[in-house]
Amino acid sequence: MNDTSVDNLLKSKLSVVNVGLEGFAQELSSLGVPVAHVDWSPPAGGDPELANIVSQLILPGETTKQIDAANQVAVRRMLDGDPVLIDVVPAESVIPELKDRLVLHAGPPIEWPRMCGPMQGAVSGAVMFEGWANDLDAATVMAASGGVRFEPNHHFSAVGPMTGMITCSMPVFVVENRKFGNRAYCTINEGLGKVMRFGGNDAEVLERLAWLRDVLGPLLSQALRASGGIPLKSMIARGLGMGDEMHQRNIACTSLFLREIAPWLARTAPDSANLAQVLAFIAGNDQFFLNIAMAMGKAIMDPVRGIPSSTIVTAMCRNGTDFGIRVSATGDQWFVAPVEMPEGLYFPGYSEADANPDMGDSAILETIGLGGFAMAAAPAVVGFIGAGNASTAVVYTKKMGEIAVAENPEWAIPALDFAGVPTGIDVRLVVGSGITPAINTGIAH
Repeated sequence: MNDTSVDNLLKSKLSVVNVGLEGFAQELSSLGVPVAHVDWSPPAGGDPELANIVSQLILPGETTKQIDAANQVAVRRMLDGDPVLIDVVPAESVIPELKDRLVLHAGPPIEWPRMCGPMQGAVSGAVMFEGWANDLDAATVMAASGGVRFEPNHHFSAVGPMTGMITCSMPVFVVENRKFGNRAYCTINEGLGKVMRFGGNDAEVLERLAWLRDVLGPLLSQALRASGGIPLKSMIARGLGMGDEMHQRNIACTSLFLREIAPWLARTAPDSANLAQVLAFIAGNDQFFLNIAMAMGKAIMDPVRGIPSSTIVTAMCRNGTDFGIRVSATGDQWFVAPVEMPEGLYFPGYSEADANPDMGDSAILETIGLGGFAMAAAPAVVGFIGAGNASTAVVYTKKMGEIAVAENPEWAIPALDFAGVPTGIDVRLVVGSGITPAINTGIAH
């Protein structure tokens, strides 16, 4: 460059592209300099060890083109899924292994000594609920001494919120993926107050579980069978447009579900007293649809397992001690790391010092593009997770788009000009970018 070129450059109006640290762009903007900021960071956040892991994610004989093609197959299966809520049944009728004193729990595999307090409390309550012990002390001794077995829900096409307890007599939603013929299961949401999903196990908790088993479950079963099943994809689409993201906020979809099921309940309920009680329970529980959505997520993701070369995440879950994921190409293999403490708001007088690390199978929703990936659809949720103002919700969803390989055109977000929710978490993009999946969750004591 000669002197004339330099002189002309210095006299011309500058437009700056800033890459990396946003502070430089902000300083230039404050001085009136036109600047475009590019949010960029080195691969793997500049961590040499992680960068090396990224380079090794391609197995011998594989190419990036093969992996990308496999991931498109995975996403196609996700988008083609046709989940329909068809029934509510006792868990042992669809998971026969439960008859042998098996307790299913949320998260990757774990045994009693490593379980957190809420998980152990829920196990003891579940043992007593099934009548395997006469009191909580005896139930705890039985659980600690090998009197019951433990396995993850995910090993049986099931999921559960928070502690995720499923035992033989508990009623479970049945969601059938009619495109691929597989089914998935989740317990009925217990509502508010003392609940087993947070580790509750006193008489109030057990009485409510008994009502779910003896009254609500059978009535829902009769209504769903009479209806021929309730398609769920269109309900999710409507819920996104009404402010739900399906993990923390399910108000719209709970209401939509109630509209669908109420006429069938009215036709099949044996008496008006039970009908009124059931309708009031669903209407008074804004999170009722969460468990249905979780079973839907599991039904969508199970056909994505076992696709050679695919790096799409098929499950994310936590048990209060460990965080586990599964990846399509490696099938049922678990990859486990210590679980983190969730960030959020607390009731007055409580803080993180009172909280348990994260738990639950509900992150199955993020694997299908809902929850933290659809935050832009539900700005009201941001305040509950302590994440800032409403505009932060849009930032979350756009960020998740950087680690997803596609969008779901059927599940559109109005606030993003009807762009589809980010779909298909690619472990290569997560490790390479340093962006971890955002998960909307509850906090257990």
